Amino acid sequence: MRSSYKEEDVILLLKDITGLVEPQPTAVRERLIQAGTHYSEMLPIEYVPTQKYMEVYTKALETYARPTALAVGCLSDKIVQTRGKNVVLVSLARAGIPIGILVKRYLRFKYQLNIPHYAISIIKGRGIDDNAMRYLLERFQPQQLLFLDGWIGKGAILKELRQDIKAYEGVSAEIAVLADPANVTELCGTHEDILIPSSCLNCTISGLVSRTFLRDDIIGPHDFHGAVYYGELADSDLSYEFIQAIEQHFIVQNISTENCQMQKLSNTEKKNGYGIDEVRILATVFDVDDINLIKPGIGETTRVLLRRVPWKVLIDEKYRQNPDLNHIVRLAEEKQVPIEYYPLKHYKCCGIIKKLAET
Repeated sequence: MRSSYKEEDVILLLKDITGLVEPQPTAVRERLIQAGTHYSEMLPIEYVPTQKYMEVYTKALETYARPTALAVGCLSDKIVQTRGKNVVLVSLARAGIPIGILVKRYLRFKYQLNIPHYAISIIKGRGIDDNAMRYLLERFQPQQLLFLDGWIGKGAILKELRQDIKAYEGVSAEIAVLADPANVTELCGTHEDILIPSSCLNCTISGLVSRTFLRDDIIGPHDFHGAVYYGELADSDLSYEFIQAIEQHFIVQNISTENCQMQKLSNTEKKNGYGIDEVRILATVFDVDDINLIKPGIGETTRVLLRRVPWKVLIDEKYRQNPDLNHIVRLAEEKQVPIEYYPLKHYKCCGIIKKLAET
């Protein structure tokens, strides 16, 4: 699969379906999803954000490049300590790809390692790409494979991974992420709900690649899951600008150092309980009968505002006017989505998708 990333940074085990699928407007997709069509059978229209939103993103990148780099270092150290140096990074497309590239580059920066890095698709409700898994297992030992993603919201993809990986003896269902506010994995850069700037944008910060796609008329039984390459957006591509902005803050650190502690990027910040329990409480409070409509955390809230039809955004009272959430507030204003300030425990914010009355 082509992308704007260099092959030395990542190899995408995806089928290029550019021109084969007509992207659909957000409102149309939302109605179809709530009527029962699986989200992976459609693609959203990718767009270039407004100038005002890009100004917010640029400021977010300037502010949070260093904390993000610190989380990359903490996670990378944990990977070496727990999985050794003979590891193969397998990023979950799409949000995991820039994170995987950063981890690969940090492992080279600190440990002088050149770790293989691939990207494959896993789709909630449809499973992991079995053809991509077979490709990897023909080339590497099962215990070498380590899955990466950007963050964990509720833990739905981790649940999917744990179920699917049972079919592959010796492959660990463990997932490495930069941020785990849901409190479900130890292999993370932080349990804080930190702003990872790559969550603010879509394909223009992800190698100009769409989210992954799976439909029988396009994806055959021996094909990888599909994705579209948006070459027409090349002038707006910020993929490497993001990577380099984080990379310039790399430092040789250890996860137990005072520096890591000071940045609140250690397991000492781990909250009691699990994010999914808080989501269930929110579902009761706000009368949401399907917890899949609740998307907690900065990354997931951003995706709701970019790709779904939001009902409202919840922001923790402690983070009112906090710069962490400027892009959330800006997107909500642009889309005229109401913001409600509500006490949250594991997350800084939460997006709730609108329940459509007629589907």
